[in-house]
Amino acid sequence: MEEEIDLKSIIQSFWERKIGMIIIVLISLILGYIYTMYFVNPVYTATSTAILANNTETSDGQNGGVTQSEVTLNNSLLSTYRGIATSDSVVNTVISNLGLNISAGELKNQISVTSATNTQIIQISVENADASLAARIANELRQVFTERVAEIYDMENIKPLDDAQVPTAPSNINHVKDLLIFLAGGIVVAIIYVVLANLLDNTVKNSNDIEKAIGINVIAEIPVYEFGRGRKR
Repeated sequence: MEEEIDLKSIIQSFWERKIGMIIIVLISLILGYIYTMYFVNPVYTATSTAILANNTETSDGQNGGVTQSEVTLNNSLLSTYRGIATSDSVVNTVISNLGLNISAGELKNQISVTSATNTQIIQISVENADASLAARIANELRQVFTERVAEIYDMENIKPLDDAQVPTAPSNINHVKDLLIFLAGGIVVAIIYVVLANLLDNTVKNSNDIEKAIGINVIAEIPVYEFGRGRKR
């Protein structure tokens, strides 16, 4: 019985402060909207891809089939290729070719080189505030990287696959996701507000509060009754 009364009391506490909770959630959503719309600088991500291919030719000048040894070699070189793609020599060449006003360190922070799972595809991604520039850098980086690998290993086993396209939407902004995060935060703050308000509220609301405070059972209650306007109480 006591647990039932306590549960009702908790629900009643939330119901009595529903206006305050709604205001807190609305303020949180408004702050989230302002933050995502006006304070987050959009960043665009462009990705170009290349594939590790065989470097052998048949007697008639055609490319031969990929042997297992070549597949094994390419897989072992994937991590090395990622390092070459972000090396100072490659990055500085890209900066020079495109005439970028940026340091090698800054450009490296914008570059991400990965390999697709269980494939020999290399993905070269570039993040930049300029969508068009991000695509240009990604394509140029793949070209310079391919040439650099050919110089180092004396073999042309990297072939271009897909050119980077100019992204149309920023990669760091998701308005729905951001608003949901702020909504969840607002709900948490509203719950904390109700809990703290109850802990700090020492007023007597009913007979149960009196019994808990003095430890004596209440045997009677005098209700308060108000007549309509113009009539005596």
